[in-house]
Amino acid sequence: MFRRHQQVLGWLFLGGDLLATAAAWVAAYLVRFSLWPAPAGVPRADTMLLGLPWALVLAVVAYRICGLHRLHRMQRPWREALWVSTASGLLFLLIIAATFYRRDLYESRLALGLFFVLNATFGIALRRAMWLGLSALQRRGFYRGKALLVGSGRTLRLVTRTMARNGWMGLDLVGFVDRPDAIRSGELPYLGEVSQLAEIVERHAIEQVLVAMPIQRYGELPEIYGILSDVLVDVQLVPDIPNLSGMRARAQEIDGATFLALRERPICGMPKVAKRAMDLALGTVALLLLSPVLLALAVAIKLTSRGPVFYRQERASLGGQSFWMWKFRSMRADAERETGPVWAHRGDDRCTKLGRFMRKWGLDELPQLFNVLAGDMSLVGPRPERGVFIEKFRRQIPCYTQRHQVKAGITGWAQVNGWRGNTSLRRRVECDLYYICNWSLWLDLRILFLTFLAGFRHRNAF
Repeated sequence: MFRRHQQVLGWLFLGGDLLATAAAWVAAYLVRFSLWPAPAGVPRADTMLLGLPWALVLAVVAYRICGLHRLHRMQRPWREALWVSTASGLLFLLIIAATFYRRDLYESRLALGLFFVLNATFGIALRRAMWLGLSALQRRGFYRGKALLVGSGRTLRLVTRTMARNGWMGLDLVGFVDRPDAIRSGELPYLGEVSQLAEIVERHAIEQVLVAMPIQRYGELPEIYGILSDVLVDVQLVPDIPNLSGMRARAQEIDGATFLALRERPICGMPKVAKRAMDLALGTVALLLLSPVLLALAVAIKLTSRGPVFYRQERASLGGQSFWMWKFRSMRADAERETGPVWAHRGDDRCTKLGRFMRKWGLDELPQLFNVLAGDMSLVGPRPERGVFIEKFRRQIPCYTQRHQVKAGITGWAQVNGWRGNTSLRRRVECDLYYICNWSLWLDLRILFLTFLAGFRHRNAF
């Protein structure tokens, strides 16, 4: 049921997004030429309206690329606002490109700038209004159905929390069915045994059965599907995949055979070429823009402490391959002579005064732009670690080595979410595996944008 519900809502919200875009297009024209003088004269309104269909076509492309139809990403207001603004920015760029190639399009730089702002504002406001309206309808019983869980344990708890956070699914959990000796958390009522499943479904008018069993009990699935074969109800299997696994189930049917992919190489083929091209382009631009900063830091390091300006350290990147990572030296030249390889900590007396400043603001990492251009690293990816720590962590944390499915990065999903420095390593790995499973160029751009906004300075960096 929730798949049908998601499709309907996806089309509904797309229609709302296009309505907001059309309103912003017209409003930008009216605001621009009613508030500011136009030395070249006011373009005719029909010229502006002729460009509207092109804007809407490009809007469909931009909104699909940015995933505005994927409603599960749009629940928290700040997250929805971020993605709508990102989609509006992409549409703005597409319209500028279309204006360049089609000179007959209505164009005004100020009007296009206003359109970008108004489109994001209208889109966010309209989506919030639609969510409030949908919630009001669901409170009155519209677009709602009943769901039943089969199983217990970690996966059942995960499904319970997920459905509680995503009211748009339109499903109310009635309870769960499992063995009589099942551990009951108290979150859901126990309705009976699996053998009574068909009777329970009919008694409670269940529309969706969610099978959320531990993987050790998958041998019971034929019995469950056999019982449900005579009942008209939707059935979904929620795979028992731990969060810290680097796995993401994807089903694909080929010539009648269903393949369930649990782990695949995330970046290969053209996406790999595109990511490398982005690294080269943005890395080169960043290096050119930051070259005065790099030069100033190099001079300051040389004048304030004895030793070399740069510090190189052996780290691991794609496939666990070692490379020499470059940094500005922020510690004494003999920092690890007595301690050996250890992580830096708050108040570490091995750091120089300038080094503390650079580490606090992440400036010591800037020479890694050369590693990016050389192909050892990427702008975005899991932070590279030293071999001695990798051997230690891989024994402590499941799937730690899965971080090496992609190139190491200067910044990453863990860093922009606050897991930087001496923080929880397990949560950092979870973020890295989330990035690997959900990688896209747009996610890379989002991480770079968040790094630029808030990632340079962090209280856990020392």
